[in-house]
Amino acid sequence: MFITKKHLSRRTVLQGMGAMISLPFLEAMVPAQTRLSRTVATPKSRLTCIEIVHGDAGSTSYGTDKNLRMPAKEGRDFEFTKILKPLEPFRDYLTVVSMMDCHGADPYAPEEVGADHFRSSAVFLTATHPKQTMGSDIYSGISVDQVYAQKFGQDTPLPSIQLQVENEDSTGACFYNYSCVYMNTISWASPTQPLPMTYNPRMAFEELFGSGGSEADRAERRRINRSILDGIVRNVAGFKKGLGAGDRSRVDGYLDNVREIERRIQAIEAYNASNAHRQLPNAPIGVPDSWEEHVKLMLDLQVLAFSADITRVSTMKFSRDVSNRVFAESGLTTAFHSASHHAMVPKQIEDLSLINTYHHSLVAYYADKLKNTPDGDGNLLDHSLVMYGSSMGDSNVHAHKRVPFLLLGHASGAVKGNLHVKVPEGTPQANGLLTMLHKLGVDNEQFGDSTGTISI
Repeated sequence: MFITKKHLSRRTVLQGMGAMISLPFLEAMVPAQTRLSRTVATPKSRLTCIEIVHGDAGSTSYGTDKNLRMPAKEGRDFEFTKILKPLEPFRDYLTVVSMMDCHGADPYAPEEVGADHFRSSAVFLTATHPKQTMGSDIYSGISVDQVYAQKFGQDTPLPSIQLQVENEDSTGACFYNYSCVYMNTISWASPTQPLPMTYNPRMAFEELFGSGGSEADRAERRRINRSILDGIVRNVAGFKKGLGAGDRSRVDGYLDNVREIERRIQAIEAYNASNAHRQLPNAPIGVPDSWEEHVKLMLDLQVLAFSADITRVSTMKFSRDVSNRVFAESGLTTAFHSASHHAMVPKQIEDLSLINTYHHSLVAYYADKLKNTPDGDGNLLDHSLVMYGSSMGDSNVHAHKRVPFLLLGHASGAVKGNLHVKVPEGTPQANGLLTMLHKLGVDNEQFGDSTGTISI
């Protein structure tokens, strides 16, 4: 008897009219008589790193005493605090590390005092103190996402993607003699090579799905309001004939999700083009006024990119230092930066915790999308590691102690989850970053100012 099962390459794409649509994992990609555990059904882990600025109410002395963020219990029987509460449905995937300090964001010289907002983002994923300069001689460190991308992201169409939700168009010199580039990104390919972050959802969408043609092709498609999928309809129909029922359903679901995001972007563009009273009048036409809508679009794009293995690495800035955006959905109408300077007043610290809790609810949204997206022998959250945190702790005094740091996902079985670890005071945040690399299969002996790893 001969086994004649069709075997598709994991890199199979559908192309047409300026689109190049990579496909999610399908059963047809498993060679005949091959155990699922020995195939792309257990892919390389995906990595997402999300930064939120202005620290956390739980990092204050009051917040620590009241356990606003940090659970009182260590181990696997920890309680969900006020700030962590939105993540309770993902207990089995959640690892919380408390009491780490981000030393690299501290001032190293008297002239650096007060400049925390203008260097913190450059430290978040590099664990390296950036050079104070307004010129082109910028210097920080390679970021943890790029260490992973350089080892495990080179065989995907995009080694990594970098996204942000707020953009101040800062260029040149910012304050305290720091180049604005230190505020503009959290991803560094090398100590002298910061990577730009994409702000416009339309640009992010085209980067992921529109690389099969020229910019003129894509502009013409947008002008006549055609879908990026219109050019591959015939290819899809012919391709699906050779698939089983389960694979056909998965392809349909995936393409429906691509189209749904495209419709959302088109609706935003149509609304912005017809509305003279935008809340963000200087923003590109594809950027929604709603912060939450913007965040969800960018998170959904990352889920699609991971599902089709377009990339395995993403970074995202939820906000920018000194942002005074109001997050009314949190229940607080005080602007973010203003709320972060709470003057150590308990009521105002509790107010800041409302914003922190709201931000965690968007992380929960992302975790839910990942968990409900099939991926090989599990789901995307099984095969991912999502890091969320900040390089600032108590923002009222620009302190970098007790910084928030949590992980979601099992990293393809390397991280168990359902764990709260409280490390000794003074432990570098770099120890958490080095631990992440080890769990992702990168065996660096050191990262930034790390002194070891953390048992998770």
